Amino acid sequence: MPSKGKRLFDPAPMQRLVVVGLGLIGASFAKGVKQTGYFSEVLGVDLNQNSCRLAEQLAIVDQAGDSLEVCRTADVIVLAVPILAMEKTLQQLHQLELQQVIVTDVGSSKTQLRQAVLEIFGEVPPEFVFGHPIAGSEKSGVTAANAELFAQHKVILSPEPNTQAQALACVKQLWELLGAEVEFMDVEYHDQVLAATSHLPHLLAFGLVDSLAKRNENLEIFRYAAGGFRDFTRIAASDPVMWHDIFLANSEAVLAQLDAFTHDLQQLRTAVAEHDGHYLLGVFTRAKMAREHFSKILARRAYVDTMQNHDLKFIANPGGHVQGTIRVPGDKSISHRSIMLGSLAEGKTEIEGFLEGEDALATIQAFRDMGVVIEGPQEGRVVVHGVGLHGLKPAPGPIYVGNSGTTMRLLSGLLAAQPFDSTLTGDASLSKRPMNRIAKPLREMGAVIETAAEGRPPLTIRGGQKLTGMHYQMPMASAQVKSCILLAGLYAGGETSVEEPAPTRDHTERMLSGFGYPVEVHGAISKVESGHKLTGTKIEVPSDISSAAFFMVAACIAPNSEVVLEHVGINPTRTGVIDILRLMGADLSLERVHEVGGELVADIRVRSSQLKGIEIPSDLVPLAIDEFPVLFIAAACAEGKTVLRDAEELRVKESDRIQVMADGLATLGVKTEVLPDGIVIEGGQPMGGGEVWAHGDHRIAMSFSVAALRASQPIIIHDAIHVATSFPDFLQLCEKVGMHVSEEHSL
Repeated sequence: MPSKGKRLFDPAPMQRLVVVGLGLIGASFAKGVKQTGYFSEVLGVDLNQNSCRLAEQLAIVDQAGDSLEVCRTADVIVLAVPILAMEKTLQQLHQLELQQVIVTDVGSSKTQLRQAVLEIFGEVPPEFVFGHPIAGSEKSGVTAANAELFAQHKVILSPEPNTQAQALACVKQLWELLGAEVEFMDVEYHDQVLAATSHLPHLLAFGLVDSLAKRNENLEIFRYAAGGFRDFTRIAASDPVMWHDIFLANSEAVLAQLDAFTHDLQQLRTAVAEHDGHYLLGVFTRAKMAREHFSKILARRAYVDTMQNHDLKFIANPGGHVQGTIRVPGDKSISHRSIMLGSLAEGKTEIEGFLEGEDALATIQAFRDMGVVIEGPQEGRVVVHGVGLHGLKPAPGPIYVGNSGTTMRLLSGLLAAQPFDSTLTGDASLSKRPMNRIAKPLREMGAVIETAAEGRPPLTIRGGQKLTGMHYQMPMASAQVKSCILLAGLYAGGETSVEEPAPTRDHTERMLSGFGYPVEVHGAISKVESGHKLTGTKIEVPSDISSAAFFMVAACIAPNSEVVLEHVGINPTRTGVIDILRLMGADLSLERVHEVGGELVADIRVRSSQLKGIEIPSDLVPLAIDEFPVLFIAAACAEGKTVLRDAEELRVKESDRIQVMADGLATLGVKTEVLPDGIVIEGGQPMGGGEVWAHGDHRIAMSFSVAALRASQPIIIHDAIHVATSFPDFLQLCEKVGMHVSEEHSL
């Protein structure tokens, strides 16, 4: 099979596909490809004459037989025989002296296969592409063939350094024709991953069912087994011969995973024997949330990956009004901090109203990774079993924080003083955001932090460093930077103080005090010193004013509107959006103002208003930094000119919010002038519709959804995938109050 010449991969339909092995995977592949019409002829090879006959009768292949001779005229050969039969099949193919034929396989073990290929051919031929579809069924055999088996499933290809690019492209395209998502992984890592996520679970399921079946009372045991036993042991109904082959072929990687699991199982046994409830609760809560993480977050990741290729659009139809009483989700900033400080406290912290968005869930997962027992969230309730300031443990690997800049920046301050190394990673969007603003002051305190190019994530934080307190004068107002340094100051020698050029949200200072840790605040300076402790407490998270802002502006600009937003946090360092809207003439009042856990909350009533353009006071800019995208919509609907300056921070959020909003407003017919540190918006003109791009920024997408209330044509908002990150129920609440916004998936 070694190539005597190169043939460019032709993306046009090819002549002949041969599938060797007509079991579930091979027959499903053949059936699916045959239905696409990509090949003029699809042939099957199987030693079982009955399988060949059925494959022809069921139109899985055009013809089938037991001889590999048909491979001589093949364009592509797919090897779907059992792993232990692969070596003999390869020897037979080698004897055929095939030329320029693309060959791939579907086996779940790769190391042994590659070794067999090397021994038989002397090299891995350039046209050979190792492949493995992550798909299957409890049913087996040719009659179980399913053309949709691989749709929305991953396929792992493991190219070698000398793999022909055209061959790799061809195999990748074939899988994508079947609806699969193709990823690349080297052979050794593939076998390790599959040993952990597929092979070990099957081994345990087979072993448990066999252990129970061998007991004298097995009939009674199975009589009382319920759904949990059925679900856990479902995979024990898989093909025994196939799995026999897999475990022998991938024995080294499986044994490594089995040894690690045996160690953890022994620790569980010890905990049960010693009635160590804390250890058991830790295992069970971590496992429960990890399982939910896999089913929700990983499903969402596949959804995001799909939408990156297809697009998730919001369709905001014009008109409508805003009426009703609603409660928006819990405050994200407070939710993050409650988990962080609760984890470092001594004793138990009970949290109500926790925001169950992806960002805040990333913070929970980060601390679970570091050994903290956290129950929930369940309907907004979370219980954190604190480990104390010095009780965190090294995470088993890099800490993934998704799209949450708050998690990454605040956590950096805590990790800088731990005795272990840590790596913080995020998604593609977060990986573009600057982290030098926290790395620089932390390094001045003695931290060792490594970043990617231009100070971007991932961040590697070296443990064992002795931090020294300092006074840091921030070059720009940022609550995240301030909080990062104050949290590092809990561990640094002496005093740590931060001076900000303008007021920013003070949730960290308030919450530290709520946990019993002394904090001094004198004007623009916040100060802590090490040597104290945090004590577990109860926290009620108010509704997020940043989320409420979208409906506040909506009620202002839509005619005949009135909305009440319940239990919204009105921390004085967060009320810039209220102050700015009032300066613009909004009919807005605060009702039932009271204090909850050191934070002011109120119901906010907003009615339709005739807004006017203003020059936004500089001292209000940091107090409304997250709300400016929707305030730009208010400005576009106001009479006259609105001017914003001193807002450079907006350029380094999830997007360049100044430029992105200006581009979208221009599409709607709104005149703007972009400034280096702000924007000028000419309001009061009729607003049209059109297509705008959110660039993955949730606040941009939600802001243009609000704009449709005054638009004359629909507004199509592209790339709105991340709205659920900070506001999971945004579309549902829009519908509830009378806004006409829906999502649409498209190519």
